[in-house]
Amino acid sequence: MEKFGKSQPVTRVEDQRFLTGQGRYVDDIAPDGALFAVFVRSQVGHGTLTGIDADDARGMPGVHAVITAQDLADAGMVLEMEGSRVKNRDGSDGAYTERSILARGRVRHVGEPIACVVAETLDQARDAAEMVMAEIDDLPAHMDSAPGGEALHPTAPDNVAFDFGLGDADGVAAAIKAAVHVVTVAVTDNRVICNAMEPRGCYAEVANGRLHVAVNGQGVWGPKADLVKHFKLDADDVHVTTPDVGGGFGMKGMRYPEPFVVAHAARSLGRPVRWMSERTEAMLTDNAGRDLVTTATLAFDADYRMTAYSLDTVANMGAYNSQFAQGIQTNLFSKVLTGTYAVPHAYMRTRGVYTNTTPVDAYRGAGRPEAIFVLERSMDEAARQLGISGWDLRKRNFIRPDQFPYTTPTGVTYDVGEFSDLLDTAQTSADTGGFAARKAASARQGKLRGQGLCYYIESILGDPSETAAVEFTEDGNALIYVGTQSNGQGHETVYAQFLSDQTGIPANRITVVQGDSDRIPQGGGTGGSRSVTVQNTATLATVEAMIASFSAYLAEKEGGADVSFDDERFRINGSNLTPTMLDVAAMARADGREDLLRHSQRITLDNRSFPNGAHVVEVEIDPETGQTVVDRYTVVDDFGNLINPMLVEGQVHGGVVQGLGQALAERVVFDEDGQLLTASFMDYGMPRAADVPMIDFSTRGTPSLYNPMGMKGCGEAGTVGALAAVANAVLDALWDEGVRRVEMPFTPHRVWGWLKEARTEAA
Repeated sequence: MEKFGKSQPVTRVEDQRFLTGQGRYVDDIAPDGALFAVFVRSQVGHGTLTGIDADDARGMPGVHAVITAQDLADAGMVLEMEGSRVKNRDGSDGAYTERSILARGRVRHVGEPIACVVAETLDQARDAAEMVMAEIDDLPAHMDSAPGGEALHPTAPDNVAFDFGLGDADGVAAAIKAAVHVVTVAVTDNRVICNAMEPRGCYAEVANGRLHVAVNGQGVWGPKADLVKHFKLDADDVHVTTPDVGGGFGMKGMRYPEPFVVAHAARSLGRPVRWMSERTEAMLTDNAGRDLVTTATLAFDADYRMTAYSLDTVANMGAYNSQFAQGIQTNLFSKVLTGTYAVPHAYMRTRGVYTNTTPVDAYRGAGRPEAIFVLERSMDEAARQLGISGWDLRKRNFIRPDQFPYTTPTGVTYDVGEFSDLLDTAQTSADTGGFAARKAASARQGKLRGQGLCYYIESILGDPSETAAVEFTEDGNALIYVGTQSNGQGHETVYAQFLSDQTGIPANRITVVQGDSDRIPQGGGTGGSRSVTVQNTATLATVEAMIASFSAYLAEKEGGADVSFDDERFRINGSNLTPTMLDVAAMARADGREDLLRHSQRITLDNRSFPNGAHVVEVEIDPETGQTVVDRYTVVDDFGNLINPMLVEGQVHGGVVQGLGQALAERVVFDEDGQLLTASFMDYGMPRAADVPMIDFSTRGTPSLYNPMGMKGCGEAGTVGALAAVANAVLDALWDEGVRRVEMPFTPHRVWGWLKEARTEAA
C-alpha cells in the first residue's frame, strides 16, 4: 500500500477552525461596506407578468437600485440561462425552455426571482422589497406530473420535457413473454429539498478593473464560464473564488440566477454587493431532488434467474430545464441497466414532465439513488411473490468473479467485484441468524420488526479529467493546488495526507489551495464522488513528474550519479547525502532553478469505477402509533483501496443519515396552485440524532483496475443503499399484517393508516 497511500485514519485538520467558529464562509468574508441584495420573488405558481411598479421602492431610505430583467437587458447582458436537453426516443431533441435570469413575460414557480433590491442595510433592502409591486395575471398551474394541462412553455405544448429510452426493448418484451415468473412493482421516489447547513450565497465586487465573484458552490470554473457568457467579458476579466462551503450535495453545483444579478449590481453601482439566502427562500428556490414514479417489471426463469427487466418512469422536472434536469434523470436510470445483476436484456423509458415547481436536478449526496432504489425495492417484492429469500435471489443473479471484466447490455464494462462474498460478510456482520429472536422479542413488546436489504452498485467519475500542481514556497513549505472543491468532506486533510504519503513532506507543511480561478486555471469541481479518486490520480502523476525532475537535477549536480527516491528521501549513488523533497527544493531555489519549484500534471481517467456494497437494516414499528424506529444498521462496502478510512466512515455515516431522512420524514408537498406547503422546518421533516442508530460500518475492498490507486469513491454510497434497505425493512415488518405496498416517507400517520386499512380489509 505504500505506493497508494498508507491508509491511515488521520483526523480532519479543518475541523479545528470549523468547530471553533473560525470558518471563512462567503457571508463571513464579504467586503466591508458591501451593499445588501434582496430578491423579490413570485408569490404565484403560474402567471403572466404584465408589469413591475418599483417607484416607491426606489424612493425608500438607503436604496441604491431596484433591478429588473429590463435593466439587465439594457446593460447588454445575455438573460437566457442554459439548461440540459437529451434526445427523445424518436431521435428529436428534448423540449427547449426559455429561462431568464430575472422573470420576464411569465412566472412559472413560486419563488422565481422577479426583481432585486440593493440597499445599504439588509433591513432597508427587505423593507423596500416589500414595496415592489409585481402585476401578475394568474394562469392555471400544472401540478400533475403527467402530460397535458396548461402549457408552461410554448415549446412543450403537453408539458413533456422528453421521452427517453435506453436498452433492448424488443429483447425485454420477448424475455418477459417467455418468462416463467413475471413481477411488476410500482415505486414512488419522494421529492426532497437539499437543506445544506449553509444556504446559497455570494458577493461581487469590481477590483482592479476585473469582476470578482465569490460563491459558495462546488467549483469555480462553471460559474466563471457563465459570468463570461452572460456579461460578454473576456475570461481574463473575471475572477471567481469559493471559500469554505457548508454543504453542497449537488445542489450547489447547479446554475442559479442570483450571482448574475449581484454581479450586475456591483458593476453598475461601483460598490461590492452581497446576498445570502434565507432558509424559506432556499426551500423555494434551490433545485430539488427525486420526484419520480417508476413501474418496474422483472422476468425470471424457473431457477429464479432474472432474464430481463424494464423500468418505466415519469419524472417531475419542475418549471425549467436546469443544468442537468433532463440529462441527469435519464442517466439515473441508465445506471441501473448496468447493475450487479447478470441480466441479458434490460430497457428503461423515462418521461420528464414540466410542473409549476422548483426545477429538479440536485441529488443531495445520494447520490442519485433512484435507479438502485427502484430495482432493490423490486427485488425484495419479487422475492416475496416468488417465495424465495431476497438474499438468495440476489446471489443467484450476481455477476460472478470469474465473469469479470463483464460488459453489460448497454456497453458498460465492470472491472472487478466480489458481490456474493461481500453479501456473506454483511449477513455475518448484521447477525441475521439472530433476527428471529429479535423479532420475537419485539412482538412480546407489541411491536413489529422487519429486516431489509439493499445491495447497491453505482458508477462514479463526473469529469474524468483533473489537474494537480505542487509549488515549493520560500518559507520551506509546499502548496498543492487542486481542481476539486471541498464542501465539508475533508479534502484539506486527505489531499495533504496523500501528498505526504507519496513524497515524505510532513502533512503539516502542506497547504491545500482550492476554489480560485486565478490560482488554478482548470478543474472539474466536486460532484459524482469524483474528488479523491480523480484528484489524487492527478497528484500521483505530478509527484512522478516531480521525482523525475528532481532526480535529474541531483544527478547533474552530483556529476551524473544514479539517483533514486524511496517515498521519503532521495538516494544518490556514491554519496551519503539523502535529501528530502523540501531539501531539494531549497537547493534548487539557491541555484536559481525556479523551473523546479512548481510542478503540474493533468490526467484523464479512461473508465469509471464502481463502488458497491450491502446495507442491512432492522426497523421496529409501534402499530398503535405507526412510529417507525431504525433499530439496527449494518453497512459493508467495497470502495477499493482507502486513503483515509476515518473520512470514508464519516462520509458513509452522513450519507446513511440523509437516506434515513428521506425514508422516514422528508417529503416536499405543493398544493394544487403550486404553493409550497413545506417551506420551513416547522413543516419539512429532517433527520435528528434520535432517528439515527449506531451504524456498524466495515469494508471489504477489491481494488479497481480503472485508476492507478485502485479507488472507487464513497461520497454518495451511504444514501444509495439506505433508501431501499429501510423501505424493504418497513415492508417486511408490515407484511404479516397484510400490508402489501408502502411508500416513503414512513411517517407515523402513513404507517398507522396502512395498518388500519389492511386490518379493515382483513375484517
